[in-house]
Amino acid sequence: MWSMAGFSKDDERFRAYALSAPPLRALVTVCAPLALYQALNTIFKILDALMAAHISSSAVSAVSCLSQITLMINALGAGLAVGGSIKISEAYGRGDDGLMGRRVASVYAMAGVVSALVAVTLIPFAEPFLRLLQTPEELIETGAGYFRIEVLTLVVNFFNTVYIAIERSRGHAGKILALNMAVIVVKLGLSALFVYVLQGDLVLIAAASLAGQLLLFGYALFSMRRDKGAFRFSVKNISWRREITLPILDLSYPVAAEKMFFAAGKVIVNSMSGMYGSLTVGALGISNNIGGLTTSWHSGLQDGAAPLISQNRGAGKYRRTLQLYFRLLAVDVAIGALGIALVSWGLPWLADVFAQSKNSFDQGFREQIIAIHRWEMLGYVTLGVNSATLSLLLGYGKTKWTMFLNVSRVFVFRVPVLWLLQRFTSMGAEAVGVTMMVSNVCTGLTAAVVAIPLIRDIRRLCLTEEQAGGE
Repeated sequence: MWSMAGFSKDDERFRAYALSAPPLRALVTVCAPLALYQALNTIFKILDALMAAHISSSAVSAVSCLSQITLMINALGAGLAVGGSIKISEAYGRGDDGLMGRRVASVYAMAGVVSALVAVTLIPFAEPFLRLLQTPEELIETGAGYFRIEVLTLVVNFFNTVYIAIERSRGHAGKILALNMAVIVVKLGLSALFVYVLQGDLVLIAAASLAGQLLLFGYALFSMRRDKGAFRFSVKNISWRREITLPILDLSYPVAAEKMFFAAGKVIVNSMSGMYGSLTVGALGISNNIGGLTTSWHSGLQDGAAPLISQNRGAGKYRRTLQLYFRLLAVDVAIGALGIALVSWGLPWLADVFAQSKNSFDQGFREQIIAIHRWEMLGYVTLGVNSATLSLLLGYGKTKWTMFLNVSRVFVFRVPVLWLLQRFTSMGAEAVGVTMMVSNVCTGLTAAVVAIPLIRDIRRLCLTEEQAGGE
């Protein structure tokens, strides 16, 4: 039943596939379900925003603003999940089941500690925390209760994120798709019930999110104890020794920092956008959701490709990591180009949908959405370049470079650009869209430059690999 390495037969089978299948086929089979999930999740986020719009335009603005704050907090769990999955994938690629088992258990334990700290710190002090971040007072009044429940949802989601990252390392893309779709269906179904039938408010929308995450949490607890092989969770495998925790934390903290800074930067941009009125904050959030119809595919491919690259790196298959990267780059660029074409055609219709509430049609809101996104969508292709490069950087454990790219994206190419446009032009709300375009294009170009020395280093490793094979 068990292999000599301590992996189950399914885990051994996937490991062999990840290290030997044609690169494009491996990318498609591993990444396609994850990309599909991300795309569907974006669609459901849009539907969620439509439900908030049904309540009021101010509700949309509150959700858009507060969602960036919750993303900033969620960066802690996301960083831990990425760092843990990279080290787990490396051990998996090498076939070291003992090290991998200790890393799996320790990452779960670390997620529990982070969850507890966030819960006791933020739930009791939600309103002071929002004021500290200079959230507009009217949005605090509308969304403070919503934010408290969202923080509780994040506490549960920290653990779920780690569980999903570990399952992703095993190639369980189909399982991840099914689980996340179940969460989305539960959340969306309850949200529709609360908003359209019970005529509820934002607090009930947050409660629907919590219900979905609790469903996944329950399944994860059940599954991780029944698992087979080296991926099975065991309390006795938890280790706080430096050789286990420090390599994970060393990779995790730059990812957590970059995601936190990125989300914080978005909070700053939302605050700066507020000078054009609170509806501009909502329009920017809607524009970001529309952009997600394209960039979510990039994110899904990145989620699947980074562990694949890490596994091949762990096995010493350096040339194969470059093959995976260049094929991923071509796919991401093609997706970006197709997205520009499709969204250019459908943008007016999408704006019409979001401008319609239960009471009226907001023509000004519609015009702001179009004005912002017609600029933002011009960065789809370069965001594809950025996403593919992030996969390569993560696969090689270069999380400090991913932090550099994402922090630069906001604090070099976004916040200063918006500040300059606000001070020295009379562009109005359209300046927010121009800022997004400049940020996304410059980030992609910077990512291409960052990739060059890493590719050069990998090619040197390829020569070493070939020489070792010749001997």
